[in-house]
Amino acid sequence: MTASERALELALTAAQAAADKKAQDIVILDVSDQLAITDVFLLASAPNERQVLAIVDAIEEKLVDLPEKAKPVRREGERAGRWVLLDYVDIVIHVQHSEEREFYSLDRLWKDCPTIPFVDRDLVQAEAGTAE
Repeated sequence: MTASERALELALTAAQAAADKKAQDIVILDVSDQLAITDVFLLASAPNERQVLAIVDAIEEKLVDLPEKAKPVRREGERAGRWVLLDYVDIVIHVQHSEEREFYSLDRLWKDCPTIPFVDRDLVQAEAGTAE
């Protein structure tokens, strides 16, 4: 089983929103073969609590702006700003402070799951501009 098209759309949109807010180490994992409750995990990190919250806000804004609006069914960890989880059923988004990301190492925990490629469009445009 692979992630649904809706899960991919949400994950790629959320990843770009995170990248636009300078999230670090953005990883999209297809967990559909391992979990029945969701198709995709999106992992992103930031060096401070304020940036974690800014990334979360940007993701929520972008996903609610999609033609088929997406709102999280659950949101956890916002008060502390160290690890915010957004559950959209099809995808679960983890935005973590860099220290939490290293300590809990979700990447390592789910290392057997395939990654879904994501390339920051701003990075591509910057590279295209320097190639000219």
